[in-house]
Amino acid sequence: MKRKHRIAAVLFDMDGVLVDSEAYIRQAAMAMFAEKGHPVLPEDFLPFTGMGENRYLGGVAEKYSIPFDLEKDKARTYEIYAGLVKGKLDPLDGVHEFIKTCQGRGLKIAVASSADPVKVNINLEEIGLDRSLFLAIVTGLDIEHKKPAPDIFLKAAGLLDSDPECCLVVEDAISGVAAGKAAGARVLALTTSFSSGELSGADWITATLATAGDEVLDW
Repeated sequence: MKRKHRIAAVLFDMDGVLVDSEAYIRQAAMAMFAEKGHPVLPEDFLPFTGMGENRYLGGVAEKYSIPFDLEKDKARTYEIYAGLVKGKLDPLDGVHEFIKTCQGRGLKIAVASSADPVKVNINLEEIGLDRSLFLAIVTGLDIEHKKPAPDIFLKAAGLLDSDPECCLVVEDAISGVAAGKAAGARVLALTTSFSSGELSGADWITATLATAGDEVLDW
């Protein structure tokens, strides 16, 4: 008799999971701050990785007491970002294959990214993933409390009509792993942004979706 699996849905973070755009958004953010007359360092952004651009930019602005207009400065950062990534983004190893495997198993899939819709749309288009592949796309503008709060994954699970406990969250950031666990989901962490030790709260840890074992979908 074939065993019935508990897993019903997979919720994908974007940056560091589907695509590695961290260097580009960091470069865009640094350029934005430089235009304001405030040079910042690449490492300044690390504590805010995975928390969405509001915190990613705002946290660095706070660190240096830089005057910060959230909407204006974020829009400028995305404008710079769009130019930087044109024709340069590729999906991370195993992305298309893993999504096909999920579809073949009848699993519902969603994107749950702390980024704004403009960045999510740019990234999906650049790596050749049509929005229609996903039953839901939840962005940072759809929720009040960002990761490590569980809100984004709870909302995504709800849109898929799936119990969070039956969802696999795929993340690369410490805050994302914490958010997934707080939502009650199981978490697969990819070591694209942080070390395995820093992601130790996840249920499974691997380099990319290409190296994820069958067990991450067999439960």
